[in-house]
Amino acid sequence: MTERPNRHADICTGCGARLQTESADKPGYVPAAALDREPVICQRCFRIRHYNEAASVAVDQDDFLRLLAGIAQTDSLVVHIVDLFDFEGSLISGLQRFVGANPVLLVVNKVDLLPKGTNLNRLRNWVQQQAKQQGLRIVDVIMCSAMRGIGFERVVQALEQHRRHRDVYVVGATNVGKSTLINRLIRDYSDLDSELTVSRYPGTTLDAIRIPLDDGKAVIDTPGIVYPNRLTELVPRRVLQALLPEKPIKPLVYQLNERQTLFIGALARFDFVQGERQSFTLYLSNALKVHRTKLERADELYAEHAGEMLAPPSKAELEEMPAWTRHSLQAPKGKKSDVFISGLGWIQVNGTSGAKLDVYAPKGVKVLIRDALI
Repeated sequence: MTERPNRHADICTGCGARLQTESADKPGYVPAAALDREPVICQRCFRIRHYNEAASVAVDQDDFLRLLAGIAQTDSLVVHIVDLFDFEGSLISGLQRFVGANPVLLVVNKVDLLPKGTNLNRLRNWVQQQAKQQGLRIVDVIMCSAMRGIGFERVVQALEQHRRHRDVYVVGATNVGKSTLINRLIRDYSDLDSELTVSRYPGTTLDAIRIPLDDGKAVIDTPGIVYPNRLTELVPRRVLQALLPEKPIKPLVYQLNERQTLFIGALARFDFVQGERQSFTLYLSNALKVHRTKLERADELYAEHAGEMLAPPSKAELEEMPAWTRHSLQAPKGKKSDVFISGLGWIQVNGTSGAKLDVYAPKGVKVLIRDALI
């Protein structure tokens, strides 16, 4: 890392983060060629100031929790942005104990990725129930797509309704669309005479960006938290493009007998170990390929074709990733359920007679059974 003399220029005058030249996706990044500018500001602040655009940065879990620790002592509205496509993987566990009595507005992004015709009211009820199970006390749930602009006016209305002349802390994991939503606030409301008018200029706070509002308060954009139990944090960058869908998902339906297996590239394996013949619906990025085989041939197929027919990732990329671990699951009787694989998507168990399942995914990736989302 390029070192600078021990003086105030070591700190970004825009956000207070310590300047560094190595990691563009971490707080305080500044290109080495820009170190001689006065004043010195990080690239993230530079882009807000000159291009009206917030860049995405990330911190690890410990650093993020230290940043959150002070919110409980403030009188603020907390906006928690989650990714509907990776709900359990992007929900900040234990958020309530950090924010204290401050109200939490849950903004559920990427609803545009779900199949057309999906019932948004049912989705909203599902989200409320899941948030309650996680111990999160929320004042409202807003369904939106920051990328497509769907529901964005409702987000602004909710901010106006619940802010009540307080600061707004925006928190979320990486890749949930937090910066996209912040950018829409900056772009669409920077020149309007409304309560949510924002300035192009960042204020000063450690590892976060303060975007001033016209009443003297601010929207505080915190860095994204990195959760290593999401597949999106473990795959090489090239594979990430295939994992993150950009268009509405086209569900894949498979009728399976027991002891049949589905491979999702070389990213995960789904074994229907025992149960009545039934259908399973896969909600995944359209860029991923699925292969079906018999359970007794699954090990052999993977050994021969991982990284080639079963891809992504490639053979070389597989060597960079953790080995698979098995998760033994039981789909309950009497209702539909999802097998959720964080960062990849989910597989809906359409039958209600129960099923014994094994799921293989890279070690550390969150895998669980939940009530069906759709």
